[in-house]
Amino acid sequence: MHVFSLPRLFRFPAPVLILVFLLTGILPAAAGHRLITGGNGKLAIVDAGGKIEWEMPWGGIHDIHVLPDGHIMVQEKMRKVVEIDPATKKVVWSYDSATMNGNQGKKIEVHAFQPLGDGHIMIAESGAGRIIEINREGEIQKTIKLVIDDPHPHRDTRLVRKIANGNYLVCHEGDGKVREYHGETGKVVWEYEVPMFGKEPAKGHGVEGFGNQCFSALRLPTGNTVIATGNGHSVIEVTPAKEIVWELHQDDLEEIQFAWVTTLEVLPNGNYVIGNCHAGPENPLLVEIEPRTKKVVWTFDQFETFGNSVPNSQILDVEGVIR
Repeated sequence: MHVFSLPRLFRFPAPVLILVFLLTGILPAAAGHRLITGGNGKLAIVDAGGKIEWEMPWGGIHDIHVLPDGHIMVQEKMRKVVEIDPATKKVVWSYDSATMNGNQGKKIEVHAFQPLGDGHIMIAESGAGRIIEINREGEIQKTIKLVIDDPHPHRDTRLVRKIANGNYLVCHEGDGKVREYHGETGKVVWEYEVPMFGKEPAKGHGVEGFGNQCFSALRLPTGNTVIATGNGHSVIEVTPAKEIVWELHQDDLEEIQFAWVTTLEVLPNGNYVIGNCHAGPENPLLVEIEPRTKKVVWTFDQFETFGNSVPNSQILDVEGVIR
């Protein structure tokens, strides 16, 4: 199912290919997605055919957003949130969580942020144990204190999203829990402990490890929550009553194995795009599936270009994506 292994077929003359397709029923793979991602010391925009159309040197990231004007918002050294003008490849705005608004001298990491519709930016500050909303001048407009069982600046949070009801959906990697915080009071209004499915913890970032260190969660229009379980190698959908109604595990897909499952995007057609980090050269970096059938409809398989650590991406050629 690795889409980018298919172009070798097109070395044959077209009439031969047509005959092969007619006799075997094998059809050319559907076009891929245009997307932005990062890995191997670069940020890059890749076109639907898999060709890099833009890139610049950059370090590791855990979150990324393309703004309506085409500017790119991303982390720098897991402490700053910056805005990049892709035309000049220059940083045109930045906020340093490690030094600003009371954080000087603290161990601070930023693993999640979100540009909001009112022009503010939401930032989750691991180490400070808080969510803040700031304006473009860096002034705090709102603070939400996080509930953390086992505080650590590297593990307090992974992805955090302000959802449609105004609340915050927070993945607490170290706690192995997803918590929903009320948008005004900061009270925890829903909490879900990611299950271990009867398995014992195992060390490692790749397919060999195992745990419940969740990376991302999205709230669906149905009210259910889709969770990428990180080193749990799975994606699960749970109801408000915490019942699992859908699940996809490490070896459920033919010829694809999940490792550290990171980002999730839900396309308007209902398909899921799943990030597959630390999975080695044998597995794709992104997998799009039709959830009802668990059919793989597209993969992004560019290990040689982006390496083994690609935690985040954003599909750019589809409107109305839940991410």
